Amino acid sequence: MRIKKTIAGAALATLALTALAACGSDSDSDDTSSSDGPKTADIRVWLNGTDTPQDARDWLKTTFEKENPGSTLTIEQQEWDGLVEKLTTSLSSASETPDVVEIGNTQAPTFTSAGAFSDQTGQLDDLGGDDLLQGFVEGATIDGKTYAVPYYAGSKYIFYRKDLFKAAGITAVPTSMDEFIEDAIKLKKANPKPANFSGFWFPGQDWRNGAAFIWDQGGDLATADGDEWSGALESDESIAGLETAQKLFTEASGAAKDGNEADSWTPFCAGEIGMVSAPGWIKGLILDPKTGCPDTYGKEIGVFALPGSDGKPAPVLLGGSDIAIAAKSKNQGLAQKAVALMLSKDYQTIMAKAGLTPALNSLAPLLGDDEFAQATIAAASNAKLTPAAPGWANVEGSRVLEDLFSALAQGGDPADLAKKADDQMNSQLNG
Repeated sequence: MRIKKTIAGAALATLALTALAACGSDSDSDDTSSSDGPKTADIRVWLNGTDTPQDARDWLKTTFEKENPGSTLTIEQQEWDGLVEKLTTSLSSASETPDVVEIGNTQAPTFTSAGAFSDQTGQLDDLGGDDLLQGFVEGATIDGKTYAVPYYAGSKYIFYRKDLFKAAGITAVPTSMDEFIEDAIKLKKANPKPANFSGFWFPGQDWRNGAAFIWDQGGDLATADGDEWSGALESDESIAGLETAQKLFTEASGAAKDGNEADSWTPFCAGEIGMVSAPGWIKGLILDPKTGCPDTYGKEIGVFALPGSDGKPAPVLLGGSDIAIAAKSKNQGLAQKAVALMLSKDYQTIMAKAGLTPALNSLAPLLGDDEFAQATIAAASNAKLTPAAPGWANVEGSRVLEDLFSALAQGGDPADLAKKADDQMNSQLNG
């Protein structure tokens, strides 16, 4: 699915003009409603992908319905792929809009500036105040007002099969980017079957992991000159990073050249992966005795932070999500109660124990002190965000980066592809 800048921009502009502030009932005498909407309702919560563990989902629904008799809470799972255009459509309609939405922290600024979300500034102290991940709060704040709150964060790091390292003669985890590439290729050559085996699993559309190779070489996705943003993929440094990615695509990965990075634990558990870069929360999926890997794989899993060319951890993408209330939701009060539960210590504890960096800084120690926690901390030490351009969600929605990396995986010329991507981004980055 794809949206051009003209479509996405027009839809978001419409949202900016028509999104309403938290709307209440006109019937003040009706004891079933208030200025924050009806006292009972079915609250629709959109959660994306499988990041949120089932324990957290169950707790949210049970607790909300217990604390709000007569109301129900329905969780509707969405997919990250195509989310921007789906939100653009749904948030502009009072009859179609969900009440509470999870949105990527890099996507939030565009929807925030368009007026799609309700102002939560007055609730910040109750939701955690200074204990909240401040970078995420700032990313959803415009003109002193905050329209979305942190949900979780997570840097990607490398999960690997210790047994396959040993069989390939790799005696230690790599400590530099060159060593990482060498080991990834060695793993691929040592495991000719299955044919789609990956020394490093790197599907073609995976720009989120691909960005690390660009940043490692000193390049960038986009840069600003004053207030004007433009694509930066044509720089020598960025092209060097794209060449690194292409080497991994062609010599180390058996993943689909036009595939995406969703559900990476599935090929890992199928024995098709030596190394994979993924957020820490997939640990729970891999080790789950019901849905995870066979015992032999689970016992052979190791982790380390992707090493950079300078000996420090490579600058991987700091991802994560925000939670927002749709401006057009008719259930503002109940929606706020749902958000409060999702930011509560009980709920965020479940998230942290599943390997997600919690929205509350004080709960970070719950990540533990094992090798998984150490890898999380090391990966986060040099992590980066996507460019803070006002039109960045337009870039993500148009899938220009997916197209770039997929073409790169299929053997396209890095310089030509970089120019094409920059030209497209230049018409999107400034909103």
